[in-house]
Amino acid sequence: MSDALAAGVQARVTAADAEFLRALRRDLHAHPELSWQESATQARLEAALRASGVTQIERIARTGLVARIPGTGKAPPVAVRGDIDALPITEATGLPFTSTTSGVMHACGHDIHASWAVGVARLLARTSAAGEVRVILQPAEEVGEGALAVLESGALDGVAAIFGGHVDRRFAVGQVVADAGAIAASTDTFEITLHGAGAHGARPQESADPVVGLGALIGALQTIVARRLDPALPGVVTVGAVRAGDAANVIPESAMLRGTIRATAPQARALIVAELQRLADTIAAAYRLRAEVRLSEGTPPLVNPARGAAWARSAAIAVCGESNVVPLGTTNMGGEDFAFYLERLDGCFLRIGAREAGGEPIAAHSPRYAPAEDALLVGTAVLAECARVASAALA
Repeated sequence: MSDALAAGVQARVTAADAEFLRALRRDLHAHPELSWQESATQARLEAALRASGVTQIERIARTGLVARIPGTGKAPPVAVRGDIDALPITEATGLPFTSTTSGVMHACGHDIHASWAVGVARLLARTSAAGEVRVILQPAEEVGEGALAVLESGALDGVAAIFGGHVDRRFAVGQVVADAGAIAASTDTFEITLHGAGAHGARPQESADPVVGLGALIGALQTIVARRLDPALPGVVTVGAVRAGDAANVIPESAMLRGTIRATAPQARALIVAELQRLADTIAAAYRLRAEVRLSEGTPPLVNPARGAAWARSAAIAVCGESNVVPLGTTNMGGEDFAFYLERLDGCFLRIGAREAGGEPIAAHSPRYAPAEDALLVGTAVLAECARVASAALA
C-alpha cells in the first residue's frame, strides 16, 4: 500500500485488528464449507464477533448470523453484508494456509468478505455509528439462495441501507469501485428439450430428428442478442450443455440443451426470455418436433442506487483517497445475490481491489485465486466507513 493509503487504513484498523483479522481469514480459508453447509464457519464467526466485543448476535438463515451494534443516536439501521460459503474447487494456490478440505476452496474471496464483515463489527463496537448497524454473515451466495433466506428471516426488517463488496484482482489493493447503476447481471438458466421420433440412422426419412432441430436452435439462439436486443443493452445467451442419443447409428427420440441468460436491465431480461421461448417453439415446428422449455429464474441484475453509491464513494474517498476510487470500466455479466437486497433497500455493492504490486489479475473461481491479504484491511475500513456515512446522512 502507498503511504497515503496505509495512513487512511491505519487510522481506522489498528495493528491488533489487522493481526486478529488475518488469523481469522486464514482459518476460514483453511476450513472452507460449501453453500448451506457452513455450520463450522458459522460457529467460528460467532466466536470472532464475541471476541470483538459484539454481544447481540443471532443465528439466522440456517447457517448465517446477524450481529447488531447499537448506535449513538436514533438513525434508522443500516447493514453490512459479508458472504461466507466456498466452492467445489480443488485449491492450487500453494498458500501455507491452503484448504484442508478435499475438493472445496474459497476461490471467490468469501473468506476475505466474511472476515472484513467481522472487522466492521469490531470497529463499530469500538466507535459506534449514528444508528444501529447490523452485520450480516450470509450463507449460500454461490447458489444464489442466501440473500433471500436472510430477507425471509427478518434480519433486515427496518434497515434503510445495506453495503457489501467483492474482492477483485482486476484492481490493485487500495482501489475501490463504487459506481451507481448496473454492477452485475441477472442469472437465469434454461433447459430446452426437443421431442421427435427416433429411427435407424440409415433411414432418417422415418424420423423427426431432434438432433438436427437442436443444431438449428443453438445457432438461432445467438441471434437474440445479435439481432433482437438493443445494442445499448448488454445481454448474453450461452448454451453450456448438450445431450442427445447414445449410439452413432440411432436417431434419438429427444435432444436437450441447457444454458444461461444474462442481462443488466429488466427489459433486456424479459426480451431474451420471450425470444428464447418463441425460437424454441417455431424451430421445433419447422422440424416437426415439440419443444419443452424450462426456465429457472436466478438472481436479478444488481443495480446500485445513486444515493447509496454516493455514500459509498464518499466513504471510499475518506479511506483511500479520491485517486483510488475508480470506475468499473467494463460490463460485468456475472451474477451476485446481493441484488435481492438492492431491489428492496438503498445501498451499494463495491468492488475492492485485491491485486498485489506486480501481481496478475487471476479470475475468481480459479483454483489459483488468492486475493492479496491487504484487501482485507482496506475492505474493513471502507465498509465500516460506508455504515458511518450512511447512518449520519439518515440521522
